[in-house]
Amino acid sequence: MDNLLMLQNAHLRMCVDPQGGSLLSLVSLQHQQPVLREGQGKQPGDCGLFPMLPLANRVAGNRFLLRGEEVVLPQHEADDKFFLHGDGWLRRWEVVNATQSGCLLRLRGWHPCGYDYTAQLCYQLEASSLHASLTLTHSGEQPMLYGCGFHPFFAFDARSTAQFSVSGYWPEGEQHLPLPWQHDIPPAADFTRAQYGEDAWLNVGYSGWGGQAVIQRDVMKLTILAQTPWLMLFRMSGEEFLCLEPQTHPVNAHHMPGQPGLRLLAQGEQCHFALQIRVE
Repeated sequence: MDNLLMLQNAHLRMCVDPQGGSLLSLVSLQHQQPVLREGQGKQPGDCGLFPMLPLANRVAGNRFLLRGEEVVLPQHEADDKFFLHGDGWLRRWEVVNATQSGCLLRLRGWHPCGYDYTAQLCYQLEASSLHASLTLTHSGEQPMLYGCGFHPFFAFDARSTAQFSVSGYWPEGEQHLPLPWQHDIPPAADFTRAQYGEDAWLNVGYSGWGGQAVIQRDVMKLTILAQTPWLMLFRMSGEEFLCLEPQTHPVNAHHMPGQPGLRLLAQGEQCHFALQIRVE
């Protein structure tokens, strides 16, 4: 818990933890309410938001084919089967600079499977919005397949509703991997109309997301913005949070035709992803 960054402006206050490059909290000063759940940082993922890189979520078999060659992904202590969300959320980031209302973090990543990159992570408060952005630069001589995203835990209780437009979804199957895509969405997972949903486990991915989601919590309204058609939703029974996770690719895209949303980067090439959370 050393070297936490306490940053704020006239509207928002956040606590950034270089361990995991995470936000431990984001609070609306106007509403005196948490925007994200408040974490203690005592274990991985115990936070309000963390970055996902150099991939998001899970890959079946923890391996995939790239140009006819099998790539075996590493494993880490947070999951016994998968390189879950990559490992940027488990590593300590270097603080490049910090101001009263923002910071820039950097991470050097390398794995024998082919990941070889420098990541820059920026958190910036601008008026009543949080702007978060990730930039990955590939350093390896051989091209590698990248993806990324953000994993926020929005404060969400029975007084809350969420709404967003999508074209269909992937139900959850064994080992939390997606079942075949379908157009018809069951009521508990259908947020095309504003609703609280059900206080039950839900871990599904959506396609055709319009790039905007709205959470209404009492008098506080949150607008989530990202330029991607893929959105992940995660909630747990008895927990007062809702994860709406914009990511550059669908879960298990490494095994889908065309590997949608993933970026094959040559040496020196970059991929960039941004998330905005607007509070009203």
